[in-house]
Amino acid sequence: MDITYRPYIDPEFSVLIDRIHPPRVCIDNDTYPDCTLVKVDSANKHGMLLEMVQVLTDLDLVISKSYISSDGGWLMDVFHVTDQQGDKLTDETLIHYIQECICPSRQASKDSSPPITHQPIFPLHVSSTQHVALEMTGTDRPGLMSEMSAVLAELGCHVTSAVAWTHNGRAASIIYVEDTAAASKSGGSAAMDPCRVAQVQAQLENVVEAHHHKDERRSVRMAAPTPGRTHTERRLHQLMAADGDYEGCCSCSGGSSELDDFYVHGGCHKGQKKGCDGTHVKIENCKETGYSVITVRSRDRLKLLFDTVCTLTDLQYVVHHAAISSQGSNAFQEYYVKHKDGYTIDSENEKCRVTKCLIAAAERRVSHGLRLDICTRNRTGLLSDVTRVFRENGLSINRAEIGIRGEKATGTFYLKDTTGKNVGPETVDIIRHEIGGSIFVHNKSSGVSPEATPSTRSRSGGGSGGSNNGGGAEERSRFSFGNLLWAHLERLSSNFKPIKS
Repeated sequence: MDITYRPYIDPEFSVLIDRIHPPRVCIDNDTYPDCTLVKVDSANKHGMLLEMVQVLTDLDLVISKSYISSDGGWLMDVFHVTDQQGDKLTDETLIHYIQECICPSRQASKDSSPPITHQPIFPLHVSSTQHVALEMTGTDRPGLMSEMSAVLAELGCHVTSAVAWTHNGRAASIIYVEDTAAASKSGGSAAMDPCRVAQVQAQLENVVEAHHHKDERRSVRMAAPTPGRTHTERRLHQLMAADGDYEGCCSCSGGSSELDDFYVHGGCHKGQKKGCDGTHVKIENCKETGYSVITVRSRDRLKLLFDTVCTLTDLQYVVHHAAISSQGSNAFQEYYVKHKDGYTIDSENEKCRVTKCLIAAAERRVSHGLRLDICTRNRTGLLSDVTRVFRENGLSINRAEIGIRGEKATGTFYLKDTTGKNVGPETVDIIRHEIGGSIFVHNKSSGVSPEATPSTRSRSGGGSGGSNNGGGAEERSRFSFGNLLWAHLERLSSNFKPIKS
């Protein structure tokens, strides 16, 4: 028998590195008048970039620019951020929370409560680590969430939070539930026993399978609460990717003079000409540096950077350098990457797969139709009642986020008419009357989600200093990685300050 000896690596080695070289997180409100700089100087590890971006996006902060460099086991990352009103971050509690959560050596802080600031800004759907998670993927169809939530209500399961996405005819949702019957007996929250979980899962499988053909992809799974549960939105990306929603993304390498031959196109109708609003991706290898260079141009929106970095991380690619910028409603991202094993993206099949996955990641959260924000008294069966009203009025849910804060339940729904028409004011009035509570109607743009409007971006983008070159092909050469990032590294490194006490 051959015996293979492998070097022993102490599992505490990474902790030792953190102690020798503790991360430095600087919140700089002095350099620019209209944005806050979040600067991180730390030993690097795979997935750390995603952790940092996740902290900022979970707080619904706008990242208008970012410069990332992490060669040689060390990282120096800079994020230009504002709140959603375009203002700098001045709340001391919020600043301290960001510093604590970005430091990987302070794991306990990540499990702590979100900051208590002058307004509730922490997402309600990403912190349900104590409840059973229902994960579903399948064919998108009107009324699916209504039927699932009705079954949960009938079985005495209370929905504490939920997120649902649709893309390319596929649907994925994560619904966090608690057993109200068990909770009432114990006088508080109680976990479901395995028999109860199996009963609920079987009933939900019947609902999902009822309208599927025999060989169609579908999945229903209930997961017990765990302390290290994957971030909700990252898990949604994983579910949709595993379901193959990216396979339907349109991609071509040009060839027609009417198409932009610089980019691979995604999200554009076949034959759509240069200048479309879809997501554009190009992948090429740089022999001088040994990296694969991925450039992404798309409509700008909240959490776009998180979605891209999340996908690259789950595909096992390491971002060594990157430059991200936004201008108005446009976003431009440039990544210098290698696979975790050290190789670049060489084969055409791999390039096509990565391209389609990035296109899907950028467009899963793009919302079409009418946006409704609902705030009402929390009660068992509320989600079932709300979605039933939508279904009875001929509306289909394109995307949804639901959560509970105290005695109130809040939700954001993106709705479209099942016949393809815009949702009329008469239908909105009926919904208001039947649901009750406070209902706010946002714009009805069919192509741009409300959070991606230029007014949200222009203030923070313009305040970042320099020009934001994310909007046109003629500006790409000036925004290239070599001409921009390295020119800033020396100045950025000299601006790092000690962590704020």
